[in-house]
Amino acid sequence: QIGPILDQFGIVVRVPSTLRADSKQRLRLRLHVGLGEGWEEDRESSLGLQGVTDFHWRVALGDHDLTPEEFGEVAALQEPLVQWRGTWLAVDPQELSRMESLFDGADTTGQINRSSALSAALTGVLASSAGTWVDVVPEGEIDELVQALRGADELDLLPTPKKFVGELRPYQQRGLTWLDSMSRLGFGVCLADDMGLGKTIQVIAALLAARQAKEWKKGSPALLICPTSVLGNWERELKRFAPSLKVARHHGRNRPQSDDELEAICKKADIVLTTYVLARIDVDMLAARRWGWCVIDEAQNIKNPAAQQAAAVRRIPARRRIALTGTPVENRLTELWSILQFANPGLLGTAREFRRRFALPIERFGDRKAAEQLRRLVGPFILRRVKTDPTVIQDLPEKLEYKTYCTLTTEQAGLYQATVDDVMSKISSSSGVKRRGNILALLTALKQVCNHPSHFLKEEEGKLTGRSGKLTRLTEMLDEVVSEGEHCLIFTQYTEMGSRLVTHLQETFDIDVPFIHGGVPALKRDEIVQTFQEDPDAPPVLLLSLKAGGTGLNLTRATHVFHYDRWWNPAVEDQATDRAYRVGQTRNVQVHKMLCLGTVEEKIDEILESKRHLADAVVGTGEAWITELDDSELRDLFSLSSSATLDDEAEARS
Repeated sequence: QIGPILDQFGIVVRVPSTLRADSKQRLRLRLHVGLGEGWEEDRESSLGLQGVTDFHWRVALGDHDLTPEEFGEVAALQEPLVQWRGTWLAVDPQELSRMESLFDGADTTGQINRSSALSAALTGVLASSAGTWVDVVPEGEIDELVQALRGADELDLLPTPKKFVGELRPYQQRGLTWLDSMSRLGFGVCLADDMGLGKTIQVIAALLAARQAKEWKKGSPALLICPTSVLGNWERELKRFAPSLKVARHHGRNRPQSDDELEAICKKADIVLTTYVLARIDVDMLAARRWGWCVIDEAQNIKNPAAQQAAAVRRIPARRRIALTGTPVENRLTELWSILQFANPGLLGTAREFRRRFALPIERFGDRKAAEQLRRLVGPFILRRVKTDPTVIQDLPEKLEYKTYCTLTTEQAGLYQATVDDVMSKISSSSGVKRRGNILALLTALKQVCNHPSHFLKEEEGKLTGRSGKLTRLTEMLDEVVSEGEHCLIFTQYTEMGSRLVTHLQETFDIDVPFIHGGVPALKRDEIVQTFQEDPDAPPVLLLSLKAGGTGLNLTRATHVFHYDRWWNPAVEDQATDRAYRVGQTRNVQVHKMLCLGTVEEKIDEILESKRHLADAVVGTGEAWITELDDSELRDLFSLSSSATLDDEAEARS
């Protein structure tokens, strides 16, 4: 303990590695978990996270557990530095005192929740009552589970179920095998493949495999929960790939209103489809029965662990659980906790424990040790493959991404500068929640100005052409797309801007432009998608709001994707792009991200590009970080650069 003090005074202290505090060659406690009596005869009860298992404490030196007699020999020396059997080792007096009190007549064996035991075995450490970390050694049932989990994605490939109509790609076959093996081990999982790699058909194949293996009990169907926008897509995909499965909807006004009515449906159906909204509204009815499986699609819908929707979904009991999402972490690590709390309740501890042990150290301090422990803990329960990995898929065409820079019109520039001057004065004179609100309000206003003056001014009618540099550039690019007979998707995060785009594009190109947004009923969305995909006379342009159309839809007819305004979350934008760039796409996809030069749009994009590797590794990027900037940084971010507007006379002279 004197070493660090001497080090502060510039005195070099050299200590043999065996005597360092972090050396394994020191006297330390070690916890053995999992050696329960009779577990070999009753392996079925040892699966999953339910129940308890045995533990016992040992004192270790290196990789060797000391017998009580050997520990007594070392303890009797009562020295901080001892030579024992030819080896020098450091003995922390306080640690030795805890060990002696533990072994002095105390019971060194007991029982621990299987979820805590497995978590400790996967990370290799467990927090002791003294607040220190102790090494963990898995034995018996827990050791077998750890080995099985770590090898679950290396098993021989499971044959495609006999009643599956279609062909699985090799990586999808591997996904099916993993889903099946994890199910047999009794664990829930998160299939987090990149958007477009076919999570839907992997789950359908897994459900068929379970049915084929007679794992389903009559009257205990699978409950599949998804956003309203993809309910019809799931129904069509089930009919296409698994026509032998009987599918029922728990949706609409005619859905079951009582336990008896739901029971009648469950007796006939293999799969019951419902939505997140109805899972929350009808949670008492849905949670009153035990489902064979519970599958949640677009699992980011339960990323807020405190939300009623997330709590409702977690309440629904099921024998097996699968979460599907292309973005298990969008903004915060607690989103990962919420998803895995659904899949395997208790695996990551309570939300508070998870924040203290993982979220805060990793997000705030970049703690690599905590990040590695979390990776070891969640790794067996998450399967993620990306389209850019050539070992996953070789025949997907290229995705070409472009930044499309636009200039503001004089009207836009005037509105932009006036808005900055007005709101920055309010920001400077406010604090706390009010200040953050003013900043977000300014960000929204400037985005609207960049989109179109009429969007910012809330004009219901009026001229659209010639007033927005961004709209002018979009029109020019669409003219080329339409003239070449190609199809495209246009995403905007604002429904009101989408309505203006519909009006402008219909007048400019004399075509009908369908618009998928939150107010479009599910059946109408399905009709729009099917027409766009299959009708040879369908309009070449499909407009979508980012929230309603950014996930779950298959729109591979499109070869161009336009992001008219930016969400500032790379993961969300990638999800939207993957409506077109996914399995089934046979042509290159061009992605156009539209930005106004010299504005907050360009500046935030530059910041995100420089930090994207961090967003990909740990957390996504939203807009909340902007509210933490000081006044000077905000002025730099929101100020209008000289490149923002185009001087027509100067251009003519050049």
